[in-house]
Amino acid sequence: MLKKIGILTSGGDCAGLNAVVRAATLRATKHYNWEILGIRDGTLGLMKKPVDAIKLSASNFEGNLMRMGGTFLGSNNKGNPFHTVIEDGKKIEVSDIIINGLKSLNLDALIGIGGDGSLKILQKLTKKGKINFIGIPKTIDNDVEHSELSIGYDTAVDVATNALDMLQPTAASHRRVMILEVMGRDAGHIALNSGIAGGADIILIPEIPYKIKSISNHIEKLRSKGRNHALIVVAESVKKENGSKAMVKFVDGQIRLGGIGAYLRDKIYKITDAETRVTVLGHVQRGAQPTHRDRLIASAFGVHAIDLIAQNKFNRVVIWKDRGVHDISLDDVAGYSRKVEKNDPLINVARGLDIYIGEIK
Repeated sequence: MLKKIGILTSGGDCAGLNAVVRAATLRATKHYNWEILGIRDGTLGLMKKPVDAIKLSASNFEGNLMRMGGTFLGSNNKGNPFHTVIEDGKKIEVSDIIINGLKSLNLDALIGIGGDGSLKILQKLTKKGKINFIGIPKTIDNDVEHSELSIGYDTAVDVATNALDMLQPTAASHRRVMILEVMGRDAGHIALNSGIAGGADIILIPEIPYKIKSISNHIEKLRSKGRNHALIVVAESVKKENGSKAMVKFVDGQIRLGGIGAYLRDKIYKITDAETRVTVLGHVQRGAQPTHRDRLIASAFGVHAIDLIAQNKFNRVVIWKDRGVHDISLDDVAGYSRKVEKNDPLINVARGLDIYIGEIK
C-alpha cells in the first residue's frame, strides 16, 4: 500500500542532517515506492497555509547535498508550540495549528530528527494529534538518552580537536595558556573527547566540579617540568567556581550560555601571571562538513526509521548501541539527557594522561 511519509529537522542544526534525510528518502522511494515529503523549517513550516513542504526524490541528492553541513530543509529552535495566539479574534493553541498542518498533509507517519528537547516537543504534539511518529536523535552534545551516538556529534568533536591542534603551536610560540570554549549545554561529551584527542592539559565539564587553585597548581606543575604553555578545554555550561552560570545577553534580549572561558582566563592570569587567551568555538562545531562517521550513522538511522514504519512500529526512537542500530520507546528517550558519568571510562583515561579534569572524589 502506498504510504506518505513526512520528515522534518527540529532544534539546532548540525552536520549529517542532509545525509539522514537522503537515507530516508532513498529507502522510502526506492525500496517501498512510498511518497516522502520534506517539511521546511521544522514546526514553523507546519504553521504556514498551505504547509511549506516539498516532495523528495532521489534526484534531490545527486549532487553534494549529503556532504554539506546544516539542513537544506531548515530548522527551528525558538518559540513555544504550547502557548496560545490570537487569530481572527480568537485564542488558538499553536500546537493545534501545527497538528492541523500535519493532518492536512494526510501523512501515514512523521519522522522527526531532533535532540532531547525537540523529541519531547514532537512527542507531545504527535500524541495530542494521534500521529504516527518515529524519532531520530541528532545533537552535537551527544546527550540523547540510551543512544551512544547522535548525528552531528562526531563532526563537532573533530572540529574541536582540530582547533586544539591549531592552538597548540601559537600557545607554545608565545608561552601562553590557551582556553578553548566548546559547546555542551548540559553535558561535557564534546569537551571530554576532544580534550583527550587534542592533547589538552585541563578539561572542565559540567558534571564534575573544579577549583581554580587546582587549575593553577596544574599549570605551575607543567611549568616546573619545562613546559612553556598549556591547553584548556571547557564546556560552555561549566559554572563559575561559586556555582553561578556564565551567561551572555544578546542585543535582541536573548540570554544564552557563554563567557566561562573569559571568566577562567581572568582567574588564571591573576594567580599564575600566565598570558592567557580564549577561543570560543561556537557554531563552527555545527556547520562543518560531516565526518564519515556522522554520514554512516545518519544513513543507518534513516533506513531503520523507514523500516520501522513498514513494520507499523511507532512511538519509537532509532538509537546507536553496541556498534549497531536499534530502536527504543520514545517515552524512554524524550526529555531525558545523557550526561557524562563519573565512572565513564574516558574519565580514567584523562586521569591516566595526567589531565586535570576536576575534583573527583
